[in-house]
Amino acid sequence: MALETSLESPAPVRQIANAIAGWIDRLGPVWVEGQVAQVSRRPGMQTVFLTLRDTVADISVSVTCSRTLFDGLNPPLVEGASVVVHAKPSFYANRGTLSLYARDIRMVGLGELLARLERRRQLLAAEGLFAAELKRRLPFLPGRIGLVTAPSSAAERDVLENARRRWPAVSFEVAYAAMQGTRCVPEVIERLERLDHDPSVDVIVVARGGGSVEDLLPFSDEALIRAVHKLTTPVVSAIGHEPDSPLLDLVADVRASTPTDAAKLVVPDVAEELRLVASARERMRGGLVSWLHREQAALDAMRSRPALADPRSLVDERSGEVAMLRERARRTLAHLLDRAHDDIGHQRARARALSPLETLRRGYAVLQDADGHVLTSVAGVDAGAEVSVRVADGRLHATTTRTEELPDGQ
Repeated sequence: MALETSLESPAPVRQIANAIAGWIDRLGPVWVEGQVAQVSRRPGMQTVFLTLRDTVADISVSVTCSRTLFDGLNPPLVEGASVVVHAKPSFYANRGTLSLYARDIRMVGLGELLARLERRRQLLAAEGLFAAELKRRLPFLPGRIGLVTAPSSAAERDVLENARRRWPAVSFEVAYAAMQGTRCVPEVIERLERLDHDPSVDVIVVARGGGSVEDLLPFSDEALIRAVHKLTTPVVSAIGHEPDSPLLDLVADVRASTPTDAAKLVVPDVAEELRLVASARERMRGGLVSWLHREQAALDAMRSRPALADPRSLVDERSGEVAMLRERARRTLAHLLDRAHDDIGHQRARARALSPLETLRRGYAVLQDADGHVLTSVAGVDAGAEVSVRVADGRLHATTTRTEELPDGQ
């Protein structure tokens, strides 16, 4: 029943605490899944204190269990382990704390872990977090590389040494974080976001050495996967060895099989690049020399042509053609003139043949009276009439003495 309290009659703390304890005590036992964030074994006490953390949200709850139950676990329970706990909620009134009293603790087996990771992978893939079109290309030569790794770790040494061996001038911004255990996910997320906000960082490498599946579980954490998906800087995942495949490899822009491989991916090999530059220069030089030789051969071929070897030959050849054409034109013109002259002679002869003057040259004459009329008959001409006779080369002036008519045809 609800407590009857008011401003005038408030309930004491013990009564409220005992009421809460009574209410919680009526709750039945539950199965809880989580990750062991902390283990505390106090000397001389038969109770072991655990902190159970949610695998996605930043929520944890205290768990207590008997030392007998804790010591009987095989394999031993360590921080970072995934467990399923059968526990009953309880409220400790003296301190006002809520905890779960564990009656059974079961380690999550490897097969079950992998099955859960596969389900998580399918769900995140369905959201498009692993889409290939979201992958960004790494810069050819990053100005500054962000590295998230554990302090003084072999992974840090591998990345730094191999990168500087390949490109001595490479610059790193190292952000240290716990790479396993309960602090791993929040610390890695915080370091990633800090490096992503640094404009001088062109690429981020998350590096960790090999380990068991349980050790690499934080790198399949959903919160970490979503945080990497939101980053704007390209991310290289270098977690574990070649067989290891945490979900971080799928959401990262590039997966490296090892930290050493990550160093090879983010920076080019200066010796190899110099070799490629030298090879490119040789190819360019060879191409240029080949082009010059080809052009020189073309020039030589052009210079060897008669027109360029002796330019006057072309003029002489054309001069001969001009002389030949001129001679042909002269002959043609002369032929045309001869034909025209002959035509004129024929036409003149024809015209002369038709001229009355030619008739006169054959012995005929034209008789005209004093008025210039041509006389074609003796009629009308009297004796003593003055007449003129037109012959081929002149006129004769005469006087008729008499006229005589002749019969037709005589």
